[in-house]
Amino acid sequence: MTQQIYSLEDADKLLLLNKKELDDVDKSFSLDALRVLASRYLIRNAEGKIIESPKKLFERIAILIGLGDAMHDDLIFKKTEGEPNYVLTQDEVKNILSELPTIDIDGFVLNEYHLEAVARLHQYYAKKGQMSWDLEQTCYCLAINYQYAHNIIDYYNLMVSKDFLPNTPTLMNAGARLGQLSACFVLDVEDNLESIMETAKNTAYIFKSGGGVGINYSKLRAENSMVASTSGVASGPVSFMGIIDKVTDVIKQGGKRRGANMGILDINHPDVEKFITAKKTKGVLENFNVSVGTDERFWNNFKRFPESEDAKEHAKKLFNLIAESAYASAEPGLIFFDNVNKFNPLEKARGEPLRATNPCGEQSLYPFESCNLGSINLANFVKDGDFDWERYRDVIRLCARFLDNVVSMNKYPLPENEQAGAETRRTGLGVMGLADALLKLQVRYDSGPAFHLMSRLAETLSYEAMSESIELARERGPFPLFATSGYIEGLIPVAGAYQFCELGTWYDWQALIEEIKNEGIRNSYCTTVAPTGSLSMIADTSSGIEPSFALAFEKRVAVGSFFYKNVYLKYELQKIGKDTPEMWKRIADNHGSIQGIEEIPAYIRDVFVTTFDINWREHIESQAVWQVWINNAISKTINLPKDASVDDVKNAYLLAHEQGLKGITVYRDGSRHEQVLHA
Repeated sequence: MTQQIYSLEDADKLLLLNKKELDDVDKSFSLDALRVLASRYLIRNAEGKIIESPKKLFERIAILIGLGDAMHDDLIFKKTEGEPNYVLTQDEVKNILSELPTIDIDGFVLNEYHLEAVARLHQYYAKKGQMSWDLEQTCYCLAINYQYAHNIIDYYNLMVSKDFLPNTPTLMNAGARLGQLSACFVLDVEDNLESIMETAKNTAYIFKSGGGVGINYSKLRAENSMVASTSGVASGPVSFMGIIDKVTDVIKQGGKRRGANMGILDINHPDVEKFITAKKTKGVLENFNVSVGTDERFWNNFKRFPESEDAKEHAKKLFNLIAESAYASAEPGLIFFDNVNKFNPLEKARGEPLRATNPCGEQSLYPFESCNLGSINLANFVKDGDFDWERYRDVIRLCARFLDNVVSMNKYPLPENEQAGAETRRTGLGVMGLADALLKLQVRYDSGPAFHLMSRLAETLSYEAMSESIELARERGPFPLFATSGYIEGLIPVAGAYQFCELGTWYDWQALIEEIKNEGIRNSYCTTVAPTGSLSMIADTSSGIEPSFALAFEKRVAVGSFFYKNVYLKYELQKIGKDTPEMWKRIADNHGSIQGIEEIPAYIRDVFVTTFDINWREHIESQAVWQVWINNAISKTINLPKDASVDDVKNAYLLAHEQGLKGITVYRDGSRHEQVLHA
């Protein structure tokens, strides 16, 4: 018998994955990508040993998502609501599932958690009279629907090819015990002790399931306000945020990582000054991102039509304080709720504007709503110097269907989450790998051609995702709040559909609006650009729509430190005989940039720019180009060099608001006690 000979990297993979042989999926992912998968995503036994391969991980996810299609088959599902079917008790569901024989869809075997998800969705539709069969018959119907094996294969290939990856909880929990697939949730808190403690409890449940939490604390009365019931004084929002901070310390998301929080306070709250400066002190609210929510009234007082001279001076004082704090500590961020709600089709149905976001700020949500995210790897669509637009459109449509199935097959941590998620069916399809795609195309990130490409990428993403959502509405029905939403009046959450776009348009948005009015749309929001930290590491690509942070850098994450050399620069340096340890040390010592290194030809230096080679105005411009077309918002950091001024921060805020951004995070290099990326 011939002994298999492995390279050193393959040997490291075998040890990491606790395997004796590598399969095709193991070989297709880098060692660093597998380290991330092993640390957080692959299932382990009680002794902590990995018992699941990457291939099996992607199979269990693909099966669950494919079941979302199968459960909406005409054989099983009725699009129109009718008389409620018999709804089983939990014990009856358990008995039925325990007595079922092994069920597979043309070789894809359903595990107990797949069947639990089928039962949950069956029960949901049974209450609406939309199931053709009882639960047991439905499960047998799935087994004979062999055509849905093709859907499972499509979803599997989508992930193992690294064309697309869903958000972390889906990778962790799809087809597994927790079953919770959403990245983040928003909760609400009222100004009473019962609500505060209930919110803390709900936050704990969400963290335990693997999700993050965003809360607007503006309903809480100011510090030292009178509390009539006790004749005492209130502690204020910042103190109550400390409760959530402590909850976060002791409960990890899905048992794998510490929870993420977004704390928001409206600009008109009496405690906003304390809130703005809270994180200047090390150790305070360290489990929080914090943002100040601004509205049209504030901006009018600051720069347009002030109510009074006092109002103008107060707005100016707060604006300066925010800028100074962000300059010093990178927080708070700003959320422009006037821009968030400008084209919000749900305000009519919900009876109020959006006023809270997820922890990274890219997804505004109503109380108890969740964000169900996934990202397409743009770098994979560049081949031989061209971008494959036809394949990009096809993948967008498949991903839109994938994320709608995430909403259906999700195991929500709270009943209120399930109800809110079902009512709006909000999804957030985004991208990663933009910087790498531009490098492969030999296009400089902050150039006119790059902005034109970004505009077309963003417009195509939203148009095709929304178009597929219309098709899903034809098959499965529109989201339940559609009939009372702004959609029926022609309002869609796409600014570019109503505003002149200097970079041009590629689609007939008015025709899409009319189609939605006539046919409905399955998902209230369809697109979002998320930060993709772990996902981009798994896909070996650049993060979100960010430029390359550095061309040689150290990234510190929960599983250790990773040292990267940009593969596209490595290829260029090889061609000119400069791919040497000495050259990479020079690049690292130059803050990861090749600017000023004369031995590298100008044609390479002109394309390979990094975060700090790009002016903050171009950072905002790139975010604005995407925001014109994206339904939700954009997670992007506006990076400033260490020697930037407070006035630069102020000007960045003003430009961002005027450009229609929905939020902004300004980060001056070195302003954090700790930072993830180091050149």
